[in-house]
Amino acid sequence: MSSPRGLQADALGTFDSIVMAVAGSAPAYSLAATTAVLVATVGLAAPAALLYCAIPMLGIAWAFNYLGRLDVNAGASYSWVGRALHPFLGFLSGWALVISATIFMVAGSLPAGSATLSLFDSELADNTALATVVGAGWFLLMLGVVLMGAKMTVQAQLIMSGVELIILLLFVLAALFTSTPVNEFSWSWLGFSHFDGPESFAAGALIACFYYWGWDVTSNLSEETRNSRKSSGLAGLIGVGIVFLLFESFTISVNMLLTPAEIEHADANVLALLGERILPGPGGELLIICVMLSTIATLETTLIQVTRSLFAMGRDRTMPSALGESHRRWQTPWVAIVVVGVVALTLFIASNALGSVGDILEDAVAAIGLQIAIYYGLAGLSVVVAYRKVLFKSPANFLLGGLWPLAGALFLFWIFYESLGELDSSAIAIGVGGLAVGIVPMLWYWRKGSPYYRPARLDAARTEQLDEEYGRQEPVYAASSGDTLSTDL
Repeated sequence: MSSPRGLQADALGTFDSIVMAVAGSAPAYSLAATTAVLVATVGLAAPAALLYCAIPMLGIAWAFNYLGRLDVNAGASYSWVGRALHPFLGFLSGWALVISATIFMVAGSLPAGSATLSLFDSELADNTALATVVGAGWFLLMLGVVLMGAKMTVQAQLIMSGVELIILLLFVLAALFTSTPVNEFSWSWLGFSHFDGPESFAAGALIACFYYWGWDVTSNLSEETRNSRKSSGLAGLIGVGIVFLLFESFTISVNMLLTPAEIEHADANVLALLGERILPGPGGELLIICVMLSTIATLETTLIQVTRSLFAMGRDRTMPSALGESHRRWQTPWVAIVVVGVVALTLFIASNALGSVGDILEDAVAAIGLQIAIYYGLAGLSVVVAYRKVLFKSPANFLLGGLWPLAGALFLFWIFYESLGELDSSAIAIGVGGLAVGIVPMLWYWRKGSPYYRPARLDAARTEQLDEEYGRQEPVYAASSGDTLSTDL
């Protein structure tokens, strides 16, 4: 069943990657699951939090774009950070993604189950046990799709994300003509006046990170993408731009059309309430369908991220080597997929003891935000180090490969630090404790002599020289991150 050939090459094109980037950020799901939390944290400043998080997030997207030109690797930041900064930091970067994605299996599957149930009976949506069972069913279905390969995955995404985006765009346009706003639009919603100090701003930005998280799935799919040194990073940038416009449009609509009390009472159903306000009658159900499709779609992309990351770790022997095995027929990391499935189903069962759907989401969003800040921030630092010798070669290198990613990294580290004093103990325990657990396998496999801990350094100047000498357009991939031809630096 296993094959040493790795993942299926050239399975995705640039358009496919853009679809995956948008699906990874899950516009409808993020709005439904997180808007109530964001508004409860910063009130009318919700659009500003999304705006001021988008600017550094684009810097991180540029970092992924530039790093992906040097090293095509399913582990993405796990490989880049390890080779540019230090292997220990690289492993923790990959581990942060693995933990955050695993937490999301619960945080994402529960709303999928809840949204499905609400189509039949709105009272059933708050039944955590039943939502868990239905959500687990959707999760297992997506697990099967991911197992069957990247082509099958993107075909499913084209359908789910296509319908989702059409519905969202229709509601954005309809919101412009709604004549009964609760609040008139104010440009102050995009400023700083509604934040209650730096702590409030940091807390809002941390939640906003969760909104944007997921576009970097294109980098985890780079080994399966045509012309990936260019298209994977470009798709991530375009994806961030698309979801930013959707997030801002809907969050401004929420400020205009819903009261804080309505938002708090709606909890995870805030998008359905907004849909009912914009289009009375079918509007709520249409957006519930949209949320359901978005949640299922992002479950799929998150599965891709965590399983490709574990595949890269297994291949590098920083985790059990069996995780680096691929299916002989579908060329997917089947062992990693099975392991993630078992762990996630165990967490589904445990989640029933944690409280309501809303309670689980609130802690999960904050915890995931902490982990996102770490691995995105480390990628932002890595690109500056990797390109340090060529930063002044052109204005683009300086701005897009240096200044902007560095500013994004510092911003993310700052909100991580500020948020530690504001979050409750359970969110910190999940977020920081989950990262700390990674120290155990890191030290274990370091002592066992994994080649990952003896990396070839990531150096843009040397890579450019090799590209010019050999006319290379794509790196030739070998057995481990340390053996990539383009990284003979």
